[in-house]
Amino acid sequence: MESLGVLLLHPFNAYLEQELDRRFRLYRFWETPREEFLRAHAGAVRAVVGNASYGADAALIDALPALEIVASFSVGIDRVDLAKIPQADRYVRAGLWKSRGDYTLTTRFSGKRVGIIGLGRIGQAVAKRVEAFDCPVSYHQRTEQRATYPSYTYYPSVVELAANSDVLVVACPLNAQTRHIVSREVMEALGPSGVLINVGRGPHVDEREMVAALADGRLGGAGLDVFEDEPNVPEALLGMDNVVLLPHVGSGTNETRKAMADLVLGNLEAHVLSKPLLTPVV
Repeated sequence: MESLGVLLLHPFNAYLEQELDRRFRLYRFWETPREEFLRAHAGAVRAVVGNASYGADAALIDALPALEIVASFSVGIDRVDLAKIPQADRYVRAGLWKSRGDYTLTTRFSGKRVGIIGLGRIGQAVAKRVEAFDCPVSYHQRTEQRATYPSYTYYPSVVELAANSDVLVVACPLNAQTRHIVSREVMEALGPSGVLINVGRGPHVDEREMVAALADGRLGGAGLDVFEDEPNVPEALLGMDNVVLLPHVGSGTNETRKAMADLVLGNLEAHVLSKPLLTPVV
């Protein structure tokens, strides 16, 4: 196979780094000061591999005249918790089951109306899983896909979607149009019994408005794998019992990370062989 100069921006996965080194001519960006590296190797880099935290910004792209492809080691996945499992776990660990008796009743997930913002690959995976719990699925995105998903209900606005959902899942790409797509108005529409799940990116949600809505009881609960200013989490959220907080680990399994690495490698090899990319972004 033709030798491809690949710039890895950060050592975020040992398997990926090993395979890149084996299959291509690998440059490790963290080993040399930026300007020194660019002076010595800018013309040899034809591919960049980054992730959600270490991306190829405009300045880096402009500095790499031979750059042909940017491959991203990044993904999100759903985590929905209506049964208060973390709270129930703490109840048992504190010995309260024995001293106080049975834990308070919760609400079941089956049958809940699930609205999904962004019916892409991740949104489809969420829909497939919640359908197994007999949950009606609704969605919002730029275009309706009635022929592809005849059993799903499409809403032309996020506010309408939220007003007709018990659980609202954010799974769309982040761009200028989707920044703060979950606004105060959307949270008001979701309501005091609604649950917001964000497995996209932190800036999808107006975090300040969300914290206020949760504190005031205008929003029932939230499951958050991402935040606006990671790793900084709003202090107010830490003391709330109606939220589940995760440190951006939606894809944090060995199996998923290997699959992500294999996808990066597959895209790079397809590019070298002039074959269609496996997951192109155009």
